[in-house]
Amino acid sequence: MVNIKELNPQYITDDEGKKKSVILNIKDFEELIEDIEDLAIIAERKNEPTISHDTVIKDLKNNGLL
Repeated sequence: MVNIKELNPQYITDDEGKKKSVILNIKDFEELIEDIEDLAIIAERKNEPTISHDTVIKDLKNNGLL
């Protein structure tokens, strides 16, 4: 899990001091985007049926991949 303090964000504020935008290191930003994309894929697949490890191994062997 990402700790917001470790990201060292910088904030852009309006005239009243309310935070409107955030500036992050590009590497940290890209890692956050990758994490979000991974979570979206997990959410999309949460109802897919599972396959046992033994079945996967058997299928790989039958297809000459293992």
